[in-house]
Amino acid sequence: MQAFETINPGLNARTMELVHRIKREQDTLRVKFHSLDGGGSFIDCGVKAPGGFQAGLLLAGCTMGNLASIQMTSSHLNGFHGASIQVQTDHPVLSCLASQYAGWQIAVDDFFAMGSGPMRAHYAGEELFKHIPVSEKATEIVGVLETSATPKNGVFEYLANKMKVSPSQITLLGASTGSIAGSMQIVSRSVETALHKLHELKFPIECIQSGAGWAPLPPPTPKFTQAIGRTNDAILYGGLVHLWVHTEDEILEQLGSKVPACASGDYGAPFEEIFRRVNGDFYKIDPMLFSPAKICFMNQKNGKSFTFGKFDTDLLTKSWGR
Repeated sequence: MQAFETINPGLNARTMELVHRIKREQDTLRVKFHSLDGGGSFIDCGVKAPGGFQAGLLLAGCTMGNLASIQMTSSHLNGFHGASIQVQTDHPVLSCLASQYAGWQIAVDDFFAMGSGPMRAHYAGEELFKHIPVSEKATEIVGVLETSATPKNGVFEYLANKMKVSPSQITLLGASTGSIAGSMQIVSRSVETALHKLHELKFPIECIQSGAGWAPLPPPTPKFTQAIGRTNDAILYGGLVHLWVHTEDEILEQLGSKVPACASGDYGAPFEEIFRRVNGDFYKIDPMLFSPAKICFMNQKNGKSFTFGKFDTDLLTKSWGR
């Protein structure tokens, strides 16, 4: 069993490189930079600003701590034409679990957002960080919010208190679920959903060397529940993940079939329908549903590969109204 490569990966510092680029190119990217009077900065990539494809790719890069290559490519699904989001990373545990996973629910007064990005590694207050030895203390903090509202001073004060920094040290980027950039950063989570599912299944995640994933990009929609449905369906029914691992075949044979979304009892309906069925309460949905449609393990220990899961383009067609 191999150890993680570092205890202080510098995710926030790496991501600030992308933040500086976004600020320089905000007009071209169709995003808007806001400096708050109480300290802190917010980059609107798709709340009120239009954003777009390039903003979406850079926003997704920020969620992954600038430790991944993310691009638009053609669909990998037979008979299902359109764009897909392709993700590649040689640091899957750090980029996905320590940064990209939207594990921080931020609720301040009437503001709510799902928080991801390298600020999670600085905070390290989630249960997940008891299982990944990351301890990062940064002087400049970067977070990504899935939200339909612009965060005010109270949000920055809340985060600053949690992370024991000044609000002026925090930069947040945000986009709504139904915007182009917002949907792209969600669909870029194909590898992350696989990593999180494997962690829940007690898979030795330190054995995961590299990861690549593909998921189709859904049409944007201003309707919140429809946007949630389409972006989740992209991964649940159309997501493909390849993981390069170094472990025993027996572990892959034992756990592999439990990883794809089809292993969940909630599988088989558009996510919008599932979401409405539980009255919008994510916690009533089987957590084992959130994973890619299909996963392939390449075992570097002996050259064998194992594939599990299936695509459902008919359900995607139903979900996306094609």
